Amino acid sequence: MQLDPDSCYRAIRAKDARFDGRFFTAVRTTRIYCRPVCTAPLPRRENCRFYASAAAAEKAGYRPCLRCRPELAPGLASVDASARLARAAASQIDDGALIEADLASLAGRLGVTDRHLRRVFEAELGVTPVAYAQTARLLLAKRLLTDTSMPVTEVAMAAGFGSLRRLNTLFAQRYRMSPTALRRQRVRTRPLDHHVFRLQTRQPFDFEALLHFFAARAIDRIELVDARSYRRSLALPAPDGKTLSGWIEIRRAPRGTGIEARIDARLAAAIPRVLAACKRAFDLNCRPDEVTAALGDLGMSRPGLRLPGAFDPFELGVRAILGQQVTVKAARTLARRLVMRFGTPIETPFANIDRLFPLAAVLAACEPAQIAELGIVAQRARAVIAFAQAMAEGRLRLIPGADIELALEALRKLPGVGEWTAHYIAMRALHWPDAFPPGDVVVLKALGTARSATAAERAEAWRPWRAYAVMHLWKSQEKPA
Repeated sequence: MQLDPDSCYRAIRAKDARFDGRFFTAVRTTRIYCRPVCTAPLPRRENCRFYASAAAAEKAGYRPCLRCRPELAPGLASVDASARLARAAASQIDDGALIEADLASLAGRLGVTDRHLRRVFEAELGVTPVAYAQTARLLLAKRLLTDTSMPVTEVAMAAGFGSLRRLNTLFAQRYRMSPTALRRQRVRTRPLDHHVFRLQTRQPFDFEALLHFFAARAIDRIELVDARSYRRSLALPAPDGKTLSGWIEIRRAPRGTGIEARIDARLAAAIPRVLAACKRAFDLNCRPDEVTAALGDLGMSRPGLRLPGAFDPFELGVRAILGQQVTVKAARTLARRLVMRFGTPIETPFANIDRLFPLAAVLAACEPAQIAELGIVAQRARAVIAFAQAMAEGRLRLIPGADIELALEALRKLPGVGEWTAHYIAMRALHWPDAFPPGDVVVLKALGTARSATAAERAEAWRPWRAYAVMHLWKSQEKPA
């Protein structure tokens, strides 16, 4: 990614939050790199160097600022094909993909060769995927040392270093201090049963609209949404083949922008993936200025409206199938029955959250009659099982940022998954910003037409942000509270 030094310097002089996460400023005299919004005194122009990623700055020998904390910078959403591929790979690496697999495996999941991925990645972010992964692990360790009370050895394991010795060595090389020295500087008293993280985003950010959206679709016994927070149970596969399960709670950040995530200590080994899921679910990497500019008048009334993602792509896919040709309320009822019949019990500190959503392997082993007896029509019961089998067997992988056409094609091949369902899954589970579920009844009503072709033609003006247009159209048809 090409950076114009003069434009970057103007941005840091103005502390312009629109550029937070888009580049990092390294100061030659201090050997420290910062976010554009850092409150430190403005460095002289001739001492500044600008980098497209934190990894590129660290590759050049700079260490992260302890004041603005580069690990807290919001990420980037992109629609350009090469940039989107690089960002998708970066997101997967942030989730710990290269802890459990090699680059070739990651490239295969994204539908490209490792050579192509390496070339695109380095052109976009200024470093190789392996170098980026090392910086991501270091920044995660720095964050865990700063924001949690986890023992240093557990921090090393959670961040993917494999041993405390490796963490100590790289910390000394990159940051010129030991992990325990950083812990002594920044330690705070934290509850032992959960960890707290701040996740930032760009303004405007309509957090209340996101809560309203999730509340309307919340499944009893696994989700609880009120005017201030979103809570849920969550299960994630662990590297050893077991399943990690726990709870999360999301609130608006008490200071700054974005959200505060409280994560059950039982999910500590999967913290990178949980944080990534929180970012997608609340669309923290959105560039609202670009979206509003593309949507024009449609986006002006609520410029902070975001695209709600999903914590679990499999769960979202099942929800989409259950929601075919029924109301949102009816879909919630069917999903609750599925959870009560096949979900695993879990203890949480929240009333009415005591189940986990069924795993793909569990539903894949069901007979259609077992699901149909819950009041789900036989055709959709078979579709749920086919979807679960495809996910459990690895024939279908719902990876945000992967080749969208391949993902849509794979979804269309499943029985009971039509264009609307495929685009809805792409919109929320894959977080594809240009998804446009064809024939959506509410969208047609909002546009004042009964013809899908007419709606699709009008939506062309909103590319590549049609999914955000869908959110605005849905919002326009809501009844006032």
